[in-house]
Amino acid sequence: MLPIHPESPEHTTNSVSFPVPSINTMVQTRSASSTAVPRLSPPPPSPTKRRVSNRSASNTPAPTSAPAAATEVEVTKPLAALRGGSSSSTTSSSSPAILSHTPSTLALAWLAISLPLVAWDTGYIMLRPHSMPGGSWHAPIWVPYALYGQVDYVYGRERWEAGDGFCGAQGTMNIVESLMYLAYLWIWYSNKTATGASGSGAASTRGAVTGRSAGLAMLIMFSACVMTVSKTVLYWLNESWSGFHGIGHNSARDLVALWIIPNGAWIIFPTYLIYAYGREILDSMAPSTHRATEKLE
Repeated sequence: MLPIHPESPEHTTNSVSFPVPSINTMVQTRSASSTAVPRLSPPPPSPTKRRVSNRSASNTPAPTSAPAAATEVEVTKPLAALRGGSSSSTTSSSSPAILSHTPSTLALAWLAISLPLVAWDTGYIMLRPHSMPGGSWHAPIWVPYALYGQVDYVYGRERWEAGDGFCGAQGTMNIVESLMYLAYLWIWYSNKTATGASGSGAASTRGAVTGRSAGLAMLIMFSACVMTVSKTVLYWLNESWSGFHGIGHNSARDLVALWIIPNGAWIIFPTYLIYAYGREILDSMAPSTHRATEKLE
């Protein structure tokens, strides 16, 4: 090994030299390292969102007034359904069906039978004692009440002389009830039409009442039937709570034939009419309600 002398020029010339980077090289290296950002892979697409490319987005035409019209149609559909109407694909052609009502054959038959009988009964009650046996107006109109007064003491002379007011109160309610039935018939007869209606009974040859008049007629008929049933049930309950003082003296045969059957008719038929008219009113307000309920069940 040769001795190395620091003072000798050979040491400076033959020594190992390391490259020293220049200032420009260091700046370029730093700038390159700062700009080279590692690329991350895109996140996986969401299962609930669709990826729209720039190409498809650029080809999409500008929105016009058509979406607004479609939105308007979608909003009007449930409104038309609640009114009982039908909606089409355009707003201009969608129009609710006209509410219509035609009295059923059973309703007209019941009114044709019950109204004269109730008027006959009310006349007897209001004209007592002249309409009772021995009175000047008893014959010939109210002769059958001589028998009925012996079956039901409420209609007899004994209760009249005792000042029993239940029979008179019943007769007063008979007048209100009959006026409601007559109002129903008058609304239907004076406003009925054979065309331009859809709904229950629209195809009937006897004609249908439409619009607001149809709703008013159904409401009056429904209320009158409720009054009839309530009044008759109250009459029966009055006998029960009084110990059957008015009818307890009858045999079972006479009680069934002369009291239960005649009075029971004023419970059975009006109760059915309450159901029929109540269902018709409900369907006219929300025609799809019962169908949706049946599907859920």
